[in-house]
Amino acid sequence: MFDFTNFSTLTFDCYGTLIDWETGILAAFRRVLTAHNIELTDAQILTDYSEIEPAVQSGGFHIYRDILSEVMARFAAKHNFEITNAERSSLADSLSTWPAFPDTVAALQKLKTRYKLAIISNTDNDLFAETNKTLCVVFDHIITSQQCKSYKPSINNFHRALERIGEPKVKILHCAESLFHDVAPCRKLGIASVWVNRHTDRPGASATRILDVKPDLEVPDMKTLAEMAVR
Repeated sequence: MFDFTNFSTLTFDCYGTLIDWETGILAAFRRVLTAHNIELTDAQILTDYSEIEPAVQSGGFHIYRDILSEVMARFAAKHNFEITNAERSSLADSLSTWPAFPDTVAALQKLKTRYKLAIISNTDNDLFAETNKTLCVVFDHIITSQQCKSYKPSINNFHRALERIGEPKVKILHCAESLFHDVAPCRKLGIASVWVNRHTDRPGASATRILDVKPDLEVPDMKTLAEMAVR
């Protein structure tokens, strides 16, 4: 059995783990595609996103709002249509409306009774501040890519998190949906990780790359994680 008593701080990816970003992403892209009379499947949109977003992020640091604008522009270019400035910024503009998963808030509140909680997220300070209003819990630490000037899977983000949290890494458990952005760098640094595999009930394309990397624990959702971690 996985021993949660070893840990004092749980760190979380936000978008994809706590926030249903695929629903948000698909809604934003659908609005643009509909305006241009283009039909694509959800799988096509998410697969494109999983390839375009890390490619943009690898081109040097820019704030996440600009990253998302460039993702939309490259997506349009790939499918041979031109977008307006408003459409280019629409993905970033929609981020504050992306919903939390139904189990997120209750799970975080339960976990908060036993652990310190922190966010390690590929986002901007102001964008996460809007998202945070929906999470209904006070995080002990919030580490964004804007603060780190890099994007996960860069290990720099995790080094910055360790510095901020100020605890030995053996006391920290990172919980995330993305094998690519989170589990792989944690494995590299020797940080324990939980894969919150939210695709167990909806297999297929994902907004994140799938890697052959093994987490320390796999759970299907935040509700299960909270039930296992707080007994």
